[in-house]
Amino acid sequence: MLECIDDYLGHLAVERGLSQNTLEAYARDLAQFAGFAAQTLRGSDQPEEADVLSAKQWVVAGFIADTIDSGGAPASAARRLTALRGLYAYLTSRGLVVADPTSNLESPRQVMRLPRVLSVQEVDRLISAVTWSDPEGVRDRAMLELMYASGLRVSELVGLRVHDVDLELGYVRCIGKGDKERIVPVGQAAIRAVNEYLALGRRQLATAGGDSSLFVSRRGTALSRQAVWKIVKRAALAAGIDRRITSPHTLRHSFATHMLENGADLRSVQELLGHADIRTTQVYTHLTQAKLRDTYNRCHPRA
Repeated sequence: MLECIDDYLGHLAVERGLSQNTLEAYARDLAQFAGFAAQTLRGSDQPEEADVLSAKQWVVAGFIADTIDSGGAPASAARRLTALRGLYAYLTSRGLVVADPTSNLESPRQVMRLPRVLSVQEVDRLISAVTWSDPEGVRDRAMLELMYASGLRVSELVGLRVHDVDLELGYVRCIGKGDKERIVPVGQAAIRAVNEYLALGRRQLATAGGDSSLFVSRRGTALSRQAVWKIVKRAALAAGIDRRITSPHTLRHSFATHMLENGADLRSVQELLGHADIRTTQVYTHLTQAKLRDTYNRCHPRA
């Protein structure tokens, strides 16, 4: 990685507290840009870092256009432009670049895709499809109940420690994006399921003095995000729900949508989900509006 990009990523890690996943995505995007700039500006013997520092607006625009021409989604192109804007703002503030080549560049237009959600009945079927016959089943049932009860991201779920869950008061403490802590209440169904798991399932899965993670594998170590995906997919298959649209994030989307449908205000749902910008939460209002429109079309005699 080039020194100027390394310095910027270090700045993001320390000053901005971005997650490791975000840092890795930015690192990939910026490394690809460095290669693109070097290939585009080749003809001189200058190193790649000089290409990045001397790149003009047409080079950045070409990189974003190439992303879309190569089959990349507008969201990917927009993320790359965001990474470059941050990089050049950093380089400009340190006098390494005179003019910011990302200024006046517009982000690619993105088509708003409404998240797919499960109905309340489908959520019931999904959770009920997991049996209590063994420690892993008890764990999986508790995990699904907790995801739907709290709207946690899968990364937040696998990061939970035993002491992060207060079952007497009925809340869970999680660390979200940007290492921001939030407290989320959970309902009785999730409390009962997690209590059952702690009393039976986890005791058999966790090794003595081992990992303090709440949800552990049969080896006693913290579950990975990939493992949670497989568990949700397996439950969806058992419940007869389309596995292609069912993921841990589907439960998060369903949590938010069902909260709004039952009268929760948007600001409260934003807090529960840990969204920094309420505009991110507003996508769920489009879902509830779409459902109202569908109900109207089906039920009104002149619709």
